[in-house]
Amino acid sequence: MNSLRLNGLRKLPPGFRFQPTEEELVFQYLKCKAFSFPLPASIIPDLNICNFDPWDLPGELGEERYFFSMKEAKYKTGNRINRATASGYWKATGSDKQIISRRNQVAGMRKTLVFHMGKPPHGLRTDWIMHEYRLVNIPNNDFNLANNPMMQNYLNHEMEKWVLCHVFLKKTSKKSSEEEIMQSFCNKNRNEALGHRMEPKVYNFMREKDAESSSSSSASSRSDITEVSSSACSRQY
Repeated sequence: MNSLRLNGLRKLPPGFRFQPTEEELVFQYLKCKAFSFPLPASIIPDLNICNFDPWDLPGELGEERYFFSMKEAKYKTGNRINRATASGYWKATGSDKQIISRRNQVAGMRKTLVFHMGKPPHGLRTDWIMHEYRLVNIPNNDFNLANNPMMQNYLNHEMEKWVLCHVFLKKTSKKSSEEEIMQSFCNKNRNEALGHRMEPKVYNFMREKDAESSSSSSASSRSDITEVSSSACSRQY
């Protein structure tokens, strides 16, 4: 498969999509990035995620995007991570999810964050979601750390420095206004059709009886008039 390059990064040809599993993101990309191993593909850019609002991040607006980002401390003293942007902030929601390797070892965690507009704690929740992956254990099979505490400390520092961010716009289940109008119109027509078909007919038998009596009386009167006229004519001639 031929690939294109844009700003030093590999771009997939039209029709191909980058859809890695969570295990692949942690073990094939984040681990390699943190420990300076060769990446499977140079397709995930590096940037400070908090320097951008989610709609301003590089890439197509409607597509899922992936970025390597270095953790930025909110304060010079302390371990709190900065999650504020120019227009809002990322707020964690729910509990972190463990990423299990094929050897049944927990080597990564996934934190889910939702972007809020404004300032905390009165921000307005949006549909922008970010899954932030981080490493939690050093793969022992990749390093011999039994008698090298300095190397272990160095790797721990590198491991905690990088995260992999998966940013996307949550798909809502709301129908468009045109669909809602069309559905309302169809329901109205259906209800009218059912009401017309099932509406009971009430017959006024007294009215029909009166009409029959009136009709017979009129016929009798016309008969009498005819007989009188015939009699008069016979006497005249």
